[in-house]
Amino acid sequence: MTNIPEITALTAISPIDGRYRKMTEALSNYFSEYALIRYRIRVEVEYFLALSRIPLPQLEDMNEEAIAATLRNIYINFTPEEAKHIKELEAITNHDVKAVEYFLKGKMESLGMIDSKEFIHFGLTSQDINNTAVPLSLKEFKTDVLLPLLEDVLNMLQKMAEDWKNIPMLAHTHGQPASPTRLGKEMMVFVERLESQIDVVKRIPISAKFGGATGNFNAHAIAYPNINWKEFADRFLHDELGLYRQQYTTQIEHYDGLAAFFDALKRINTILIDFSRDIWTYVSFDYFKQKIKAGEIGSSTMPHKVNPIDFENAEGNLGVANALFEHLAAKLPVSRLQRDLTDSTVLRNIGVPFAHSIIAYKSLLKGFGKLILNEPALRRDLENNWAVVAEGIQTVLRRENYPAPYEALKNLTRTHDVITQQSMEEFIDSLQISTDLKEELKRITPFNYTGI
Repeated sequence: MTNIPEITALTAISPIDGRYRKMTEALSNYFSEYALIRYRIRVEVEYFLALSRIPLPQLEDMNEEAIAATLRNIYINFTPEEAKHIKELEAITNHDVKAVEYFLKGKMESLGMIDSKEFIHFGLTSQDINNTAVPLSLKEFKTDVLLPLLEDVLNMLQKMAEDWKNIPMLAHTHGQPASPTRLGKEMMVFVERLESQIDVVKRIPISAKFGGATGNFNAHAIAYPNINWKEFADRFLHDELGLYRQQYTTQIEHYDGLAAFFDALKRINTILIDFSRDIWTYVSFDYFKQKIKAGEIGSSTMPHKVNPIDFENAEGNLGVANALFEHLAAKLPVSRLQRDLTDSTVLRNIGVPFAHSIIAYKSLLKGFGKLILNEPALRRDLENNWAVVAEGIQTVLRRENYPAPYEALKNLTRTHDVITQQSMEEFIDSLQISTDLKEELKRITPFNYTGI
């Protein structure tokens, strides 16, 4: 968003407008007060132009093609100064959408369109504008910012999975050493989970409400009973704005689709919280080192520290985002009778959880770029945990119908403080089995017992 003064980082109450302003600045184009006003103007202008194409009798002589560009320039070239003027009108009207209506009528007067200005906001309630402007901003944010950033995260995970597909690693279940795995496969766990949920986000339709004061086109039908207003509204939202129109509404949209969208984002964020904690733990195991940036300090008192701060930052911001998504998804679909005002004040906050999510996604990407695989540490843990091949050995013995193989391995692993390659081979040599089978069992190591 151009020509709007930056909020001073030192005086901003919210970190998304202060400390993290540079990371969230693009969201101002979709979720700021300025952006909301601009989207409202866009909906009002496009609605007026759609009325002229019916055409209504009072607008049938208007050359829509000649003035369409001029009217669209009102929102395309909308300035902060004009937004400020609308806020001044709102201070008088005490109604934000009415202030937009008066602003547009003033613009039309200046363009000599005095006879047609009353068809601005014709037959509408404010929620026809709000419940179209907000979904429109959300749709464009989803396309322009959210999905590309999520794809960046997914692509980075896919690259890590490919780069590390042949790196054996000790697994941990219940915090204890478990059957070895491969580092790349563990990254693919998150790739698969994210792919599935990103696909859900893509498929959730962004819908809007457009039907007059209580959803029945009362004013439209009484003024022009011969026009199919339902068909008009369906076509207007779908063809002009790329939105789906909810067919049966009260004064407001029912927000069920929006709640589904928030729930889907919450699942994505939960997956990334899980991922952040895993990477944090791998760093604590020394499986990853982190690139050091000149001048950076990890601790104010411990000079040796390089902390996994990007993954901690991501985890914290994802948690804040999910708390807000949870409230939005639970609150917005609930309204008393044909409407109350609680949705209005809550809806103004939808940019906040998205901002915290964006901060988290960018922190993850930054953190990815710092990771350095420390293969000696992974090999060390595998070498120190020969007990994990006991599962494979007893399973092969089952195949050969060896008596009580599980119990034999259980006795070995629980009567030795440390299982080494030597102690495992000595155990194998003590078994009453063929030499070929002994050699087969000795070929099972923590480094190759990684499955498929």
